[in-house]
Amino acid sequence: MPVQTLSDTTIRDEAVNQYDVIIIGAGAAGLMCAATAARRGRTVLLLDNSRKVGKKILMSGGGRCNFTNRHVEAGNYISQNPHFCKSALKRYTQWDFIALVERYRIAYHERDHGQLFCNESARQILDMLLAECDQPGVTLRTGCEVLEISHAAEYRLNTSQGDFGSASLVVATGGLSIPSMGSSGFGYAIARQFGLNVLPQQAGLVPFTFSDRMKEVTTRLAGISLPVSMCTSGHAFSEQLLFTHRGLSGPVVLQLSNYWHAGEPVTINLLPEMAADEWLLNLKKTHPRGLLKNLLAKQLPKKLISELIMLYWTEWSQRPVSEIPDQVLCQIAGQLNGWTLKPAGTEGHRTAEVTLGGVDTDELSSKTMESRRRPGLFFIGEVMDVTGHLGGFNFQWAWSSGYTAGQFV
Repeated sequence: MPVQTLSDTTIRDEAVNQYDVIIIGAGAAGLMCAATAARRGRTVLLLDNSRKVGKKILMSGGGRCNFTNRHVEAGNYISQNPHFCKSALKRYTQWDFIALVERYRIAYHERDHGQLFCNESARQILDMLLAECDQPGVTLRTGCEVLEISHAAEYRLNTSQGDFGSASLVVATGGLSIPSMGSSGFGYAIARQFGLNVLPQQAGLVPFTFSDRMKEVTTRLAGISLPVSMCTSGHAFSEQLLFTHRGLSGPVVLQLSNYWHAGEPVTINLLPEMAADEWLLNLKKTHPRGLLKNLLAKQLPKKLISELIMLYWTEWSQRPVSEIPDQVLCQIAGQLNGWTLKPAGTEGHRTAEVTLGGVDTDELSSKTMESRRRPGLFFIGEVMDVTGHLGGFNFQWAWSSGYTAGQFV
């Protein structure tokens, strides 16, 4: 039976339409859950308030969708309960999703750190998931706003397209990230309505911003990228750093932002592959007449060197390195290997790729994704307190948690 796709122009039914399962949110997790449940013979209604589903899938990975990672493990996820994700990740692994991609003959390639991307378009992943829902007969209603949810003998939903009832209700509404894609706090409101604890949310995988003179510096350096290592709060990552008009971005910043707390400094090692003090002292011997800026240009972008000199080393800019005391060279080296800055904040949910926090996993069964206190109520994907690192891990959590719930609804 083909998927029945209905829009908000559909005439409202007066009677309550009954399904075994209703899923709110037709993103990555919702689509996976719908396909899995329907293949078990469940009648499934998938609702989304947008007219176009899978927007985040389509925009991810620069339009090529970083759909999973070869190296998925629990350590790639952040949660107050770090063990919660283990069961679902084991039940549906990255290899299971890769096999699905290959079954649909979607060509893909691997980038750094095991990240997997489509060769052509993220649209292929969305079309694959829609086909997976199509085959077992999922009913998809787009442009459908959920107005009210109640529960007595069953879950009853009053929507802009009519009233629907089901024994199982799955919340796959996502978090707060990128509100222009339709995200909201609706899933958290549902959790609170039924008495579940919801942990505070904050933007994750998000660029840093600055309000002091560093804002002017990053604006002048906008577009410059280089490999660095960066740390804060006992966590460190080695990736590309990108200067922007607002501050700092790039994979290393996005990764670190998941662990950064407001007011904390961050430390950047601009020369992660070398001990800068040994290098500079050796240059003093081998290139004694060389100017500091010219010698540094052998390893770093010239514009970045100019900004660092203006910030910290102006008095030495026109002096040959032989005239710079060893102690000063070691201080300069210390800044190159440990440039400490204090961000004013982040760009927030507007550009964040994920949301940290959410529905408390202590409220849910790690084996089924079902509420411990509300039978038949499930939460999957970003709406719960499980957040992955950059690199395909959040999509894998969507696939794993969606599949897991789909096995038990």
